[in-house]
Amino acid sequence: MKLDLLAAALEAIENNLTNDIKTSDIADTCGCSKSTLEKLFRCINHMSVHDYVVRRKMVKAARMITEQPELGILEIALSFGYGSNEAFSRAFKQVWHCNPKDFRKENRYFGLFPRLLSPSELEKNEMEDIYMNGKRPFDISELYDLFTERKNCWFVCCDIMNLIPINEIARTAGDIAILESMSRMNAAAGEDDVVFRIGGDEFALLTASEDRQYAEEIAKKITAQNEQTFTWNDREIPLSLYVGITRLEQNHHIKYCDLFTTLHTSIEKSK
Repeated sequence: MKLDLLAAALEAIENNLTNDIKTSDIADTCGCSKSTLEKLFRCINHMSVHDYVVRRKMVKAARMITEQPELGILEIALSFGYGSNEAFSRAFKQVWHCNPKDFRKENRYFGLFPRLLSPSELEKNEMEDIYMNGKRPFDISELYDLFTERKNCWFVCCDIMNLIPINEIARTAGDIAILESMSRMNAAAGEDDVVFRIGGDEFALLTASEDRQYAEEIAKKITAQNEQTFTWNDREIPLSLYVGITRLEQNHHIKYCDLFTTLHTSIEKSK
């Protein structure tokens, strides 16, 4: 029953990202109290419903800012239920740590926070292997065509070393560490390579190459930046990543569990 409630909540959120939706509205849609929904969401997803909604809105907004330059920032803000540039910019900066105009100039979009998969979208064995083991499975289905097209290409997989101590400094510092990690991967990637997030602090870069050495060179570029610092509140915090490479080598339909397991196994081997 609890997992059914979570599935309903995630569906309600995705269906209302362009509205000014509140946690109480989602709870009403799910037929439960606000406190019940909040406790369940925090327990399983380690964040509040509001924080998740803001992240999803701002990731979709970031894609529009990058891919639709003809749209004004206010127009995009209004399309996600924000009544002013100021309110939208505050929410945007909370997630991306820069304002929308600077983000558009830098053209730096990547898959920071994909939609969370609900238990109902996984097969029973996948749910047991992934959801029930404390993992947060992200929806990367929009990349499935690319996975099939590049079935023999290499992945470069990364995981943040010691994220918990960074989060203990401040949750915002942990959020910046995640952004910095993906920025380092993006900087090391080739023009046709794709960076995306596969877990809370785990990421993958899908190359457009079947050459193992190409992937190894990217991995070297990323690890060369280990122990370099990022700045939070005038404090320099060192950041390092575990890095591994792998490929699927499968001709049949790729199941989420197969992909998830392959990428995470590569990370574990790098530790």
